[in-house]
Amino acid sequence: MTRSKLDPLDELADLLSPFEQRGMDLSLERMQAALAALANPCAGVPAVQVVGTNGKGSIACMIHSGLTAAGLRSGLTTSPHLTSWCERICVNQQQIELAQLRQLLRQLQPVARHHNLTPFEQLITAAMIHFEANALDWLVLEAGLGGRLDATTAHPNRPLIAIGSIGMDHCEHLGNSLTAISSEKAAVIGPGAHVISAPQHDAVTKVLEARCQDMGATLEWVKPLTNEWELGLSGHLQRRNGAVARAALRRMNAFGSAITEEQIRRGLAQARWPGRLQTLHWNHHSVRVDGAHNPDAAEQLALERRDWSESGHQQIWILGIQGHKQAPEMLRILLEPNDEAWIVPVPGHVSWTTDQLSEICPTHAHQLRSASCVEDVLVNLFKNDSGKPKLIPVIAGSLYLIGSLLAEKVLKEP
Repeated sequence: MTRSKLDPLDELADLLSPFEQRGMDLSLERMQAALAALANPCAGVPAVQVVGTNGKGSIACMIHSGLTAAGLRSGLTTSPHLTSWCERICVNQQQIELAQLRQLLRQLQPVARHHNLTPFEQLITAAMIHFEANALDWLVLEAGLGGRLDATTAHPNRPLIAIGSIGMDHCEHLGNSLTAISSEKAAVIGPGAHVISAPQHDAVTKVLEARCQDMGATLEWVKPLTNEWELGLSGHLQRRNGAVARAALRRMNAFGSAITEEQIRRGLAQARWPGRLQTLHWNHHSVRVDGAHNPDAAEQLALERRDWSESGHQQIWILGIQGHKQAPEMLRILLEPNDEAWIVPVPGHVSWTTDQLSEICPTHAHQLRSASCVEDVLVNLFKNDSGKPKLIPVIAGSLYLIGSLLAEKVLKEP
């Protein structure tokens, strides 16, 4: 694997240690002890916790947007971020100010050191303190990796659990089967909770049903929204995610909220979630970006392709995939016979190389190209393009890759 070099302006480098320094260190006890030491901020505020492999950020975003449209005050935590740590903590669509976040993290340093909190745990703790100061009606908590030992699971008041698509990812931490991964995520379901999910793989369905039965929880299955629903997020997958968000918002009425169907419709239409099947611009040329970084997400992206590309037409892919991801399987899913894929490093992360992928996927080797960065590929693709059809390349493989392109202003909003 290769590690590309990037020296971004890390706003919080002096307060949050690099991931590599700590590695993956999942635990619930540290967070519970830290929150207890802080008098359990927001313990009385109900939360909808969003778990899953793919789509959980979109679901969380749409729920938050629906709450805002209904005039309710809500706090949202998400991860990862694209260009700023502040994206991870929002109140009614407003990101926390960087100065506020820095101040909170500084104040938390003694607690963080005493309880040995990870950077993610520090951010969730900071979010809870920020939310406590804003007198909220609901929290929307997107879990990070897994669920059973996730920092968001330390919140004691999670009557609603919204579940995105569960598939194979982070196998080194969660297990090498859908049953094992599903069990880690389903463990967030507590006694009496209401659980909402769109259709899942059979193995996942069995785990969810068994956990709900054990916990005396109710399980609501929803069908994807029809085309009558206007969504602010692009792609067929969002109709599945939107259905989960809609059901969560409707269920909140059982807890004393007053959310109408019209407010839900407006909230889902107004939702925005950058980096997911989004069209951006490079030097006035259109470029599609998507954060697909595992086989299940690649399957969905391949399905979405049918909307913009006829069968047999060439697609140019620009793929940056972290070294611990299932890149060979993603290639096999995405690449059709006429396609070309440029393999680039994910800035700041150990990444798959063209040589490695060519060796593992020899039938696709002739379709693979190598480049040191995305912009080099775009320059090559669009040089002397007068008279040629206006191809729209797709950049995918990592949200970190997309975030770096936005932060460095290589890609811009239309």
